[in-house]
Amino acid sequence: MRWRRITFMILFAFIWLTLVFIYTRDLSRSDESKSADNLKTNKDRKIQQDNIRINQHDGEVREKIQQHEQSILHLNGNKGDHQAKLPEPQSEQEIGDNVRWNPNFNEKAYIAATALKKGEDAYKRNAFNQAECDKLPSNRMVPDTRDYSCRLIEYNQKLPTTSVIITFHNEARSALLRTIRSVLNRSPPELLKEIILVDDFSDSASDGKLLRAIPKVKTIRNNKREGLIRSRIRGADMAQGEVLTFLDSHCEVNEKWLEPLLKRVAESETTVVSPIIDVIHMDSFSYIASSADLKGGFGWNLNFKWDAMTPKQQNERSAHPTEPIKTPMIAGGLFSISKKWFIKSGKYDTGMDVWGGENLEISLRIWMCGGRLEIIPCSRVGHVFRKRHPYTFPGGGGFVFAKNTRRAAEAWMDGYSKYYYRTEPGAKGVPYGDISDRLKLRENLKCKSFKWYLRNVYPELKVPDDGNDKFGEIRQKDSCLDSLGGKIGDKASIFPCHGGGGNQEWIYGANVKQIRQRDLCLSLGDTNGDQIPVVFMHCEGEAKLSSWEFVGKKIVNNLLQRCLSLSSKGQIVAESCVESNANQEWHLNEL
Repeated sequence: MRWRRITFMILFAFIWLTLVFIYTRDLSRSDESKSADNLKTNKDRKIQQDNIRINQHDGEVREKIQQHEQSILHLNGNKGDHQAKLPEPQSEQEIGDNVRWNPNFNEKAYIAATALKKGEDAYKRNAFNQAECDKLPSNRMVPDTRDYSCRLIEYNQKLPTTSVIITFHNEARSALLRTIRSVLNRSPPELLKEIILVDDFSDSASDGKLLRAIPKVKTIRNNKREGLIRSRIRGADMAQGEVLTFLDSHCEVNEKWLEPLLKRVAESETTVVSPIIDVIHMDSFSYIASSADLKGGFGWNLNFKWDAMTPKQQNERSAHPTEPIKTPMIAGGLFSISKKWFIKSGKYDTGMDVWGGENLEISLRIWMCGGRLEIIPCSRVGHVFRKRHPYTFPGGGGFVFAKNTRRAAEAWMDGYSKYYYRTEPGAKGVPYGDISDRLKLRENLKCKSFKWYLRNVYPELKVPDDGNDKFGEIRQKDSCLDSLGGKIGDKASIFPCHGGGGNQEWIYGANVKQIRQRDLCLSLGDTNGDQIPVVFMHCEGEAKLSSWEFVGKKIVNNLLQRCLSLSSKGQIVAESCVESNANQEWHLNEL
């Protein structure tokens, strides 16, 4: 009985605990469900509120964007072919650019009209990489390559105005546009009177015509091909600025390029000034700083070259890096000159054609007739230097250059022109026309002699010691030693004598024992073998290889004691000397 009672109590307790557990679990689930419902309600309410705020913000943004677009469309004259977007100015230059630039000018369309065709050689048209040129923005930034001391100079004085004159013929539109825009961006508006573009009869008249939409740009077009010289005169004649600044059509001017040029011209009206010319790489179009320790010069072939300063001159410059650099010659493409002095000093020689020789002529004339040439180190302008001319010359480039150079030599070099003809004997046969107006100009301006120029301006140009030099043909019977216009490494040849000099006229320097033509000398092409080829090498090269002696009727190389000979194959060689060999007999017939 007692056992039954205990069993009943245990069973009752188990049932009661089970009921309590079930009740408690249901109550807990009910509370969790209510809590979840409350959380869901609160979350939905928050999302709804956030959406309201987002919609309000988006509406405000859209309204601002629409207002911005409307203002841009208003600037563009509501034309649909213009992009409804202006770049946010990043610098003072770009801010000024936006003010000076005509937003109605469709730059992309202008450049795209002459874009390269698929598969077209990027160098064919302009002799530089047009594909890379076209990629660059017209208002790109370039590194400031000036000496730091130049950046400290302030130009507070009143400076004269200038007209920038740019001539072009079939120039890449992107290069021409970048030249113009760099001038606009980096020139004080009050000093830049105008940009005059002279289109020298490009294939498309629109190359220049479309650019009239740009502020301060004026364009004129030649009715036929006139060349750089006459085109520049035409631009100068219509210029209204007090100073003429000539630029090539593939340049980019640098920061504060103009002020130092105008300042120097204002100080001395008869001083012609040029910037330091930086390099714009013809392949990559990267902008590269040039040395400030160079000045312009030339050799007796009258080709322009850069002369390095002596260590003494470099030390003097380092102490005064902003001072002008006296230069015997300017490169010719980029310079500023007072318009009054340009006219008085004779402008350009209009008897010259297309291009070449004009920088020699104006350099000699300015120095000899009371002026001065200087390079201004605080002015920097980048220029694309090319390895060839992309355009043709009437009569051929060599002929035109020789004609122009000969005009300068005959007008300004007095008796010293003989050294030019001895260096470039082929030039003597090129007609150069009438120079009487240049000689009359020289008389009227009471210009000094070329001898004065050599002594006072360019003493570095040494006059050849030609007391023992001989000039003429090197003959073997009726045939003459002939260069055939050869270059470095080319072999010497033989050709029937024509008596006209040129490639058959040689200079034998008895003192230096060299046989030369231009700046090339006959030289051994090797030192081994029975028949050594005779080639052209720089006269400043290995002297022993190009040292020859006239011994009787033979020409003997002093290094190997080999004789100049005509081989059985008709080639000019150096071989062992044989007394009775007629192919080793030569005669210098002076002309």
